[in-house]
Order: sequence, then C-alpha cells, then structure tokens
Amino acid sequence: MPRETGRKLVAQNKRARHDYSIEDTYEAGLVLMGTEVKSLRAGRASLVDGFAQVRDDEVWLMNVHIPQYHMGTWTNHAALRPRKLLLHRKEIGKIVNKTKETGLTLVPLSLYFKDGRAKVEIGIARGKKTWDKRNDLAERQATREMARAVRHRNR
Repeated sequence: MPRETGRKLVAQNKRARHDYSIEDTYEAGLVLMGTEVKSLRAGRASLVDGFAQVRDDEVWLMNVHIPQYHMGTWTNHAALRPRKLLLHRKEIGKIVNKTKETGLTLVPLSLYFKDGRAKVEIGIARGKKTWDKRNDLAERQATREMARAVRHRNR
C-alpha cells in the first residue's frame, strides 16, 4: 500500500484571521482516537469556536468539533473532547512566554493531513478592534480594484 504524501486540508478557520492579527504560527501533531481520524479523513471538522491552552507544560486543543464517525460503534469518541497537541519542548516554552502577555491567545488556524498524519496549525493571536477589521477590509477591496483595473487596461 503506497504511503500518502502531500497536504490535504480538512478544515480552515477563516474567522480567526478576520478577528485576530496572527503574530506567530506553529505546526503541531494531534493525539487522536481511531474514529476521529476516520471522521477527519471524511473531511468533517469545525475549528470555529476552537482555542488552545497550556496546562502542566502541555498544550491542549479545546472546543474543536470533530463529529462522531457514522460507522463507529461503542468505540466512538466525544465530539468536543480536549485533544493533546504534540510540540517540541522549546516550542511549548516559547508559546508559554508569549501567551503570558496580556491580550495574546492561541487559536487553531487550519487542520490538515501532512504525509498521512493529522496536523493542526495554531497561531499566537492578538484580538483586532473593529476599526482594524474595517481597515483590513478596505485594504483588500482597494487591492482587488487595482488588480481589476490593471486587467482591463491590459486588454
């Protein structure tokens, strides 16, 4: 059986990039049960209300919804259970130091398979104010209009 290669996106948290300014990102492995992996391979997960927190020098992913596997039996998992993230000790130390600052939090940005293994990208984020969101939206709109004008001019 050939090994799976490449990156297959399962879920993405677009809302996080809108609500937070991401200062740093980390890729972490996940400790999962068998039915969770099968549910993820079916492309079913939601990162919307998810966050990560450090407890006892370990990083845990909370409130990430991986629905029960429909073919599972009594071995099925709880959909919102806390999941341990696999990071190097130095990375955990950096995360702990950064999140001690006020206003910084850990948010999951995307959940994917990389070479057959489930990974999550977490970001150290600072909440945006309403005017920050409006400025970002106006910037994107202006960039889009400039690109559109250049395309029409080149015709």
